[in-house]
Amino acid sequence: MRVERPVPPAVATTAGLAGRVLAAVAAVLPAVPARPVPAAGTAGALPPAPPSRPGHGAALREAQRSRPGPRTARPDAPRARRPAAPRAPGPGRPAPRSAPGRPGRGPRRAADGVRGLYLRAKRAWDRPLTAYYLILGGSLMILGLGLVMVFSASQIEALGSGLPSAYYFRKQLLAAVLGGVLLLAAARMPVALQRGLAYPLLAVSVFLLCLVQVPGIGQEVKGNQNWIQLGGPFQFQPSEFAKLALVLWGADLLARKGDRRLLNHWKHMLVPLVPVAFLLLGLIMLGRDMGTSLILAAILVGLLWLAGAPLRLFAGVLAVAGALGAALIATSGNRMARFACLGATDPGPNDQCWQAVHGIYALASGGWFGSGLGDSMEKWGQLPEPHTDFIFAVTGEELGLAGTLPVLALFAALGYAGIRVAGRTEDPFVRYAAGGVTTWITAQAVVNIGAVLGLLPIAGVPLPLFSYGGSALLPTMFAVGLLISAARSEPAAKAALAMRQPAVRKKLAGVRRKTMRRSAVRRPSGER
Repeated sequence: MRVERPVPPAVATTAGLAGRVLAAVAAVLPAVPARPVPAAGTAGALPPAPPSRPGHGAALREAQRSRPGPRTARPDAPRARRPAAPRAPGPGRPAPRSAPGRPGRGPRRAADGVRGLYLRAKRAWDRPLTAYYLILGGSLMILGLGLVMVFSASQIEALGSGLPSAYYFRKQLLAAVLGGVLLLAAARMPVALQRGLAYPLLAVSVFLLCLVQVPGIGQEVKGNQNWIQLGGPFQFQPSEFAKLALVLWGADLLARKGDRRLLNHWKHMLVPLVPVAFLLLGLIMLGRDMGTSLILAAILVGLLWLAGAPLRLFAGVLAVAGALGAALIATSGNRMARFACLGATDPGPNDQCWQAVHGIYALASGGWFGSGLGDSMEKWGQLPEPHTDFIFAVTGEELGLAGTLPVLALFAALGYAGIRVAGRTEDPFVRYAAGGVTTWITAQAVVNIGAVLGLLPIAGVPLPLFSYGGSALLPTMFAVGLLISAARSEPAAKAALAMRQPAVRKKLAGVRRKTMRRSAVRRPSGER
């Protein structure tokens, strides 16, 4: 038996209200007649679907595609969005940004680009191997350009002496090959072996400088008796090796005294460094070689500066050296004539300023881009020593300012790299040796280029790594090898090179495997 439950009063009231609302809506809306559905077989009825055949659907779709008329887009094709109209800036809406081409945006982007380029260059300049690459690349570029200019500047000199045109170039190329071997040996030489070479090299240099003064052994060339004949066309200058000996011996001496904390006393800083340097200077001045003595004095000053000598010691050493130099210059008419040619624009009486003036002529006739490689006019007998002391003048005449500025930039980069190595190393011997070599090369380049420009008296020193002369090239390349070794010994450079070694070994192993695959010969199987 079904029992009906009474409806609650709230539910009944709600249902009554809903019914009255629906009745009111139906009274307002118009009545829509219902569409009759045609019966089967009448005129309005749809035809029955034909029986499906194989391939009928594909043929029908092909016919619909070939039918002319507008095509409807596929339902799954993405709809093209209509570009939104720009909205006007309101009180709470910011103004749109200006386009890249509008004024005000270009200078800002240009400034950002320049700053980004500066930051990238600064990061590259501060890398651990920057000094290593500057020393290696800069020295090789100076050497290569020097070989080209030696070949160009020495042809007329060789032909005038009855020699083949490439005579001096072949000798310089041979010296460059031997110097390359010395450079590699010094770059791979441990610091202990470098320090071990200091005293033997100093003793040999002093012995050879004494041997130069022996009649029959020493040879006088253009007023200076500082050569020893080796036989045939080969001769060498012991004073060039004295520079290297002073650098190595002075660096070892100062490093040992620094380890014992003796450099705080001026006696230990000056003795025996200054007396031995003055001994070398005296032996060189006996051969009347003022230019090499000046470079040796610069090396001595550089070593004392690196050792932390106080200003009063510098003043004393410079005063003594200046007094001796003034006395030597005043007692020699040739040296006084060289000082008289400073800034000269005319050869003067007896053509005493002939070389200095024609060096200026060569630079002035070169202009911006020079007369062309090999087209110098001053090397045809007008300019003395065109391939040695005044090779920079021939470079300016043939290559112009565009050829001389890169040479100056390379020497500046080499000097900066040497100072950076000397300042970052932790080994005192490496610091003194790197500073001494940098002072040597930089001071000699300044003296040579200053004499060519007429700013300094002609000292008769070659341009390092650039001028002709095997006696100057061999010790200089060994000194550059010492700089490379010092650059490799920096802690950060060591870590960078250690990280690169596994990658290089992997590449070499891959090349070796590929080479082994290519060189393998397939044996015949015996079948035809």
